[in-house]
Amino acid sequence: MKILMVLTSHDRMGDTGHQTGFWLEEFAAPYYVFKDAGAEVTLASPKGGQPPVDPNSQAEEALTEETRRFEADEQAKAQLADTRKLSEVEVDDFDAIFYPGGHGPLWDLTGDADSRRLIEAFLAAERPVAAVCHAPTVLLEARTPEGEPLVKGRKVTGFANSEEEAVGLTGVVPHLLEDALKEKGGRYERSSDDFAPFQVRDGLLVTGQNPASSATTARLLLEVLAERG
Repeated sequence: MKILMVLTSHDRMGDTGHQTGFWLEEFAAPYYVFKDAGAEVTLASPKGGQPPVDPNSQAEEALTEETRRFEADEQAKAQLADTRKLSEVEVDDFDAIFYPGGHGPLWDLTGDADSRRLIEAFLAAERPVAAVCHAPTVLLEARTPEGEPLVKGRKVTGFANSEEEAVGLTGVVPHLLEDALKEKGGRYERSSDDFAPFQVRDGLLVTGQNPASSATTARLLLEVLAERG
């Protein structure tokens, strides 16, 4: 298995002066799910090189077994520091694509032309696409071959409005992901409790709601790959 993981290159939280980027747990947990399953993982980002990590995801209360494993993994840290440019990535080299979240993707990956190209091409080639937390924002501008919004009529999830309100960023983010997915016609689903693990599958499309859904979303992607042989 060859899996492409795409991370944000955006490091500023609007005009607040605060830093953002990708959420460490949402990268580390899927990364090790894939690696432990024997997958070959390639990392990419719009600008290439070291993607910015949200400093809040490195705070003690946000650390997990997987993030601590990553911090002790010099090989993984070296790989993260040298991500490929998204524009140089081709679908034929991979079996699936996975997007970790964090707030960064809301700004740089929502309308990224290379990201959209890859998502549409992966699905056209019948290869699965997965995204967790804020990363389902990458689906908003993607289209079907008929020109319809990719998420229209499909089950999707992502960071809920109530979760955004809970972290105090409703007025900062460029859009509320739950609302945006619904506006594109997505059949948005979520957990009954904020920040509880929740993931959904619609054919080759796999999405997870929040950081706690990172590993389970990755495992669901592996299930899709296993079905395809």
